[in-house]
Amino acid sequence: MKRVNAIFRHPLYQAYYRRLEEAEHGRIFCRHQMTHLLDVARIAYIRSLEEGVSLDREVIYAAAVLHDIGKVLQYEEGIPHEISGERIASEILDSLTDENAFFKTEKTMILTAIRGHRKLRKEPEALERLLYESDKASRTCFACPAEPQCHWSEEKKNREIHI
Repeated sequence: MKRVNAIFRHPLYQAYYRRLEEAEHGRIFCRHQMTHLLDVARIAYIRSLEEGVSLDREVIYAAAVLHDIGKVLQYEEGIPHEISGERIASEILDSLTDENAFFKTEKTMILTAIRGHRKLRKEPEALERLLYESDKASRTCFACPAEPQCHWSEEKKNREIHI
């Protein structure tokens, strides 16, 4: 997971991640920290194996670790996090050193998945679909103590254990 760790250690990622932690400190609803990001990654990877979707594990994990990084700009500036996240992720991916770099096709897949993780298009790419579905499956609304106060619609809430 050399390339994913390079993303996590990237100064820009760390700066946005810290700001996101601060913005969500004390939040009773879904948070967007590493537990959620890795849950999404693991579910997406399991699903890719079960479905026979041929995607590199690091590409799946990279998309998952980056998919909510723009959330802080949604809180601070009202920019939808799939849009700001795509921009931040692009900057991070473009600045990785050669030994940690993703191929151009991998970057495109990762950025498309980040951009599409909130609303599934009619014919999504494989990673885009996996990220969308895994993001939703990772939520434990069925066991959340704050669920009665949650503003999500019933259709968005995850009421069962999904993998």
